[in-house]
Amino acid sequence: MQLPTAFIQKYTELLGEEAPAFLAAFEEQPTRGFRVNPLKGGQTPTAHTLKEPVQYCSFGYYGAVDGKTLDHQSGLIYSQEPSAMYVGEVAHPQPQDRVLDLCAAPGGKTTHLASFMAQGGLLVSNEINRKRAEILAENVERFGLQNTVVTNESPDSLEKYFPEFFNVIVVDAPCSGEGMFRKDHEAVQYWTPDYPASCANRQKKILQSALKMLRPGGRLIYSTCTFAPEEDEQNMAWLLQNYPDMQMVPIKKFPGMQDGRPEWADGNPQLKAALRLFPHQVRGEGHFIAQLQKADGQMQVKAPKPQKTNLNRQQKQDWHKVEGQILKTPIPESRLLVFGDYLYAMPANLPQLANLQVVRPGVNLGRYKKNRFEPGLPLALANQPEAFVAPVQLTQAQWENYVHGDTFTVSEVSNGWHVLVCRGLTVGFGKVVNGTVKNFYPKKLRFAVRNK
Repeated sequence: MQLPTAFIQKYTELLGEEAPAFLAAFEEQPTRGFRVNPLKGGQTPTAHTLKEPVQYCSFGYYGAVDGKTLDHQSGLIYSQEPSAMYVGEVAHPQPQDRVLDLCAAPGGKTTHLASFMAQGGLLVSNEINRKRAEILAENVERFGLQNTVVTNESPDSLEKYFPEFFNVIVVDAPCSGEGMFRKDHEAVQYWTPDYPASCANRQKKILQSALKMLRPGGRLIYSTCTFAPEEDEQNMAWLLQNYPDMQMVPIKKFPGMQDGRPEWADGNPQLKAALRLFPHQVRGEGHFIAQLQKADGQMQVKAPKPQKTNLNRQQKQDWHKVEGQILKTPIPESRLLVFGDYLYAMPANLPQLANLQVVRPGVNLGRYKKNRFEPGLPLALANQPEAFVAPVQLTQAQWENYVHGDTFTVSEVSNGWHVLVCRGLTVGFGKVVNGTVKNFYPKKLRFAVRNK
């Protein structure tokens, strides 16, 4: 890889004796990994090996992901670079927490945070770029999250809706991407000597908004995938200087992880509590992580009002007709929200969403069509097989037909809607008509399994 001369000079000066090993690491292949989804009832992947766990991640393993597998399609695994896994592990929210992932796309941090929350609490996953927010929503749906809302807002707009609201906020800030150079060669082309400072200014604005949304006693986890001190220690030094109610919290460091470098900022010894992951010392890409806590104090604002349901009588009837066929336990009507042509199950105690740009206000239950309601794939993925009435068990061959968009036959199954299950994993819905399963797997997601 041809690194910029100014980049080489900068880190040769900063790292000294470490610099040759650091620069040599850019010639090595990037490390790949994935996490197993604990919300899938303890199922074990069949197409991906769990022989090499990531030491510092509860759910992490080394290895590449094959997207055309049941493991991936069902949301049982999520591809994530191993160093990035430690951000969610440090955040480690509790099931009752209110959590914000402020710069969330494509969804690695969000799905990791949700893995600890056991479908409880509230997780707001925000992305300012609309296309990336839609990808984020797709990943949230595949992972099967019931407690998550996806928004498409700028941080300074979001702060007006959630003042002092969240217990845990993760800011995986847009950055110069130096830590991803060997994984994304295009990132090298964007880099200039002035780029880190430009990114640092944007990161400060994001942090200002995040701190307005953090409750007294709450934790802020700040991370980047860059080595640049301007974006890492210097931003944390700025935060500590300007927000005296914030303090660094030490992070457990595993072998190969380094302390933050106070000498690269203002010398504040608190900065040693942050950590750095360098590719010549850990099996992963470059990352910086800092954890801070806000001092306890009295809340300055009132809790926002909860979002109300908005179904009309016909919409209720159409939904309940299908709900009775497929779900053992009804969803409380107070949590139902019509959003365009779609029906969602909102997380409990969701605040009002009026005037917010919302991509996904909860679990997408399905779509209203003329005189009927069709259940959607996200509803299937968000629940275990035992939550449904009369699941239909598929063989591997039938699953391959299903994701390809084909119909197939089953025996001794009643007509109507059924959730489809393969190897203990919910994979979607089909409508059985006289033994034939009509295929409702989304057309844009269909694919042919290799060697089919």
